[in-house]
Amino acid sequence: MNKVVTRFAPSPTGLLHAGNYRTAVFAYLFAKHAHGSFILRIEDTDKERSRPEYETNILEALAWLQLDADQRYRQSANAIRHRELLEKLVSENTAYVSKETPRNPGDREEVIRFRNPGGKISFIDIVRGEIAMDVSDLGDFIIARSFDEPVFHFAVVVDDADEGVTHVIRGEDHIANTPRQMLIQRALGLAIPAYVHLPLILGSDRSKLSKRKGAKALTEYRDLGILPEAMLNYLALLGWNPGNEREYLSRKDLVEIFDLSRIQKGGAVFDETKLLSVNQHWMRTLSDDDFLKHLDIDLTDFNVEKFRKAVPLLKERTHTFTKAREMLSGELSCLFAEPALDRNQLLAKELEGSPGLAETALGGLLEAIKALPEGVSADAVKEAIMPFADAEEQKRRGGRGAVLWPLRYALSGADRSPDPFTLISILGPEESISRMRKAVGILKG
Repeated sequence: MNKVVTRFAPSPTGLLHAGNYRTAVFAYLFAKHAHGSFILRIEDTDKERSRPEYETNILEALAWLQLDADQRYRQSANAIRHRELLEKLVSENTAYVSKETPRNPGDREEVIRFRNPGGKISFIDIVRGEIAMDVSDLGDFIIARSFDEPVFHFAVVVDDADEGVTHVIRGEDHIANTPRQMLIQRALGLAIPAYVHLPLILGSDRSKLSKRKGAKALTEYRDLGILPEAMLNYLALLGWNPGNEREYLSRKDLVEIFDLSRIQKGGAVFDETKLLSVNQHWMRTLSDDDFLKHLDIDLTDFNVEKFRKAVPLLKERTHTFTKAREMLSGELSCLFAEPALDRNQLLAKELEGSPGLAETALGGLLEAIKALPEGVSADAVKEAIMPFADAEEQKRRGGRGAVLWPLRYALSGADRSPDPFTLISILGPEESISRMRKAVGILKG
């Protein structure tokens, strides 16, 4: 068998979404699994709609996913070859220049049409098996607007053949294009590649994923703080399965086990919630140092050790690095700056008939915390202060939350924060005691 060559051939006429890049992922994984080549071809022959910013975005997304192409091509660079083969077909009377009656202003008066021989075309699709179509109804279809302007069906056939593409992996919406392309291949005496038509990616309403349906450009997920490992893992499992229940697969895993036979026929739903879950898994696999690098925060004016201690909290509570940064400036800001306290909030959880509970609780907890060493773990803090909290609960017939609330608020100054055991382990006993004493002073004042 010839060396496997696959391609990803996007048009820079808009921002591509996850459905487009899933095609690139499958083409890349199959080529690498087979020790073959993965080609990137920018199909830029639509001069009116192609934009450099869209091409830049495509290249950025592929670089982010680390789908490195073994060769790169630009379709417009093949213009001489396209013209040569168009002239060949016309000279052989397999195609002809057709005089057209313009239906709309600006329509061409001449186009090049392929002389359709009619009959049936059949091919083996690796996903769907044999597909047969009667091409008679296609009529003599257009293959170029002029000798210098081939349409998609013609240019893609020539380019795939010249670049040695052995497997055309693309969405199932291209199935209807295949008979036209096979007719052109036969007329030019070109080899017919294997076809792999992928199930479409669907939105949450099970309609085709599209820009009109809210599909994001892939770089938007990058900017949200999704890891490339997570996106690659997630996209690979949209319409394909590894043959077992594994959910988390590295690039190396995917290359080793990727098999076209496991591509599903049914459409796969793009679920952002699931993507975020996959991303959290890969965030949690990072070392603390790598996690901090991905946060991309200037730590010059911060206590780096506190940041390191906060990493487990961020791994537990966030699904993207954007959310992690938001948490650091919001719920976890108390770790890096002493909060302003409100007396009413300190008293907010006092039970009816238990006046003075907040002050008593802080005073008793202070004594327990004084005995703790710097560098103490959250579990050790809990073990040290819970006996007092339990005793107060029984004495006053109230919940432990009412005892621990003034401690949590004194440390964080917020309605929402990590538990007080975690806060003390990160802040350290000395700073925690300082904040608690200021809270007691507010209550006394």
